[in-house]
Amino acid sequence: MAAITAAMVGELRAKTDAPMMECKKALTEADGDMAKAEEILRVKLGGKAAKASARVTAEGVVAAAINGSVGALVEVNSETDFVAKNDDFLAMASLAAKLVAEHNPADLAALGALPAGNGQTLEEVRAALVGKIGENMSFRRFKRFETTGKLASYLHGTKIGVIVEFDGADEQVGKDVAMHVAAMKPVSLSAEQVPADLIEKERSVAAAKAKEDADKAVAEGKQPQSAEIVAKRIDGAVAKYLKEVSLLNQAFVKNDKQTIEQMLKANNAAVKSFTLYVVGEGIEKKVDDFAAEVAAQMAASKQA
Repeated sequence: MAAITAAMVGELRAKTDAPMMECKKALTEADGDMAKAEEILRVKLGGKAAKASARVTAEGVVAAAINGSVGALVEVNSETDFVAKNDDFLAMASLAAKLVAEHNPADLAALGALPAGNGQTLEEVRAALVGKIGENMSFRRFKRFETTGKLASYLHGTKIGVIVEFDGADEQVGKDVAMHVAAMKPVSLSAEQVPADLIEKERSVAAAKAKEDADKAVAEGKQPQSAEIVAKRIDGAVAKYLKEVSLLNQAFVKNDKQTIEQMLKANNAAVKSFTLYVVGEGIEKKVDDFAAEVAAQMAASKQA
């Protein structure tokens, strides 16, 4: 059995960028043969990538790319926030945004098949990075813009990203709207575009509140409100909700005396559309209960 030195481990790690212990194990298995150890690592890293693919990726980053009238917003996920700060991971996310803008892929599979340099596709870059770090990563979603107007983007750190499509001479208007969207998180451009299911949900909440008030009035021996008044209350609650969640009706964060619509009109500008991504939005995150896990292990030990 050949002696595995620190220098050998360091050399293999420099070649493969694999974790130190993985390099040592591969060299031991290869009996010190560097070429064979490198091959072993390729197999192992590929297997690690396959195992990692089943794990939830609820952390990550949002990246944006704009080149003139073409732009893209992309969300790339990881298992932990630690990996989301990794330089290689951030570079991959940035590259993905640029590729979406340049090539207009039809879906995530087409995005992964795009050339990413050095003879690799973007999917191969992702798989190699999974193997290198040992944690799952995934391209979750993207939105591409191509407009006759202008584009503005805003990234709040790496967790919230916005692209706004707008018309107007003042570039700052677009940037201000993008920042506002990141802060206030509207669900649509106008009240008319708010999804019907969200409106129905708000109407149900308002109706339940009205019923609760009516039951309380009866319990206190008071006359509950008439059906007509209740209906007006519900309609009023829905109308208030629509103003709060539609961009044009929201109070501008830089000047709450103006709505976004009023600010745009004052600047001879108009917003055509926007896209807002928040990392992990809608993904069910796994929450580990450490105490319960330890208790379960102790119980299993006793039974054994």
